[in-house]
Amino acid sequence: MSEPSSPTEEPQDQKKTESGKWPSYTMVESRMRRIYFKFYKETYRHSEIDRKTKELISIAASLGFNCSGCLQGHMEKAIQYGATKEEISEAISIAMGVAAASVVDQTDIVAERLQIEHFD
Repeated sequence: MSEPSSPTEEPQDQKKTESGKWPSYTMVESRMRRIYFKFYKETYRHSEIDRKTKELISIAASLGFNCSGCLQGHMEKAIQYGATKEEISEAISIAMGVAAASVVDQTDIVAERLQIEHFD
């Protein structure tokens, strides 16, 4: 499910957008959408973590959760809030590292269960 382009934007209730795409959130009841958008907006309020850093975290999370729409929106916002290409690259690299570690973690668990040691 793609996210709104801004924390306050709610999806359109029309059948198709002007681009011919089906709008997001059509399977979510309006009361739950309101709760979600309130929560989403709250996560981006002013806090100890600056907005650029929140967008870099969101880039990594978007990659981890395989959300292309989220990734595009957070890349745009990261740039808007001053993220450099090096900072964006580092966020992507961190996501890559965590993804690779998850593969190792899963195979370690299965290897232990099956008592397999392919290499010392």
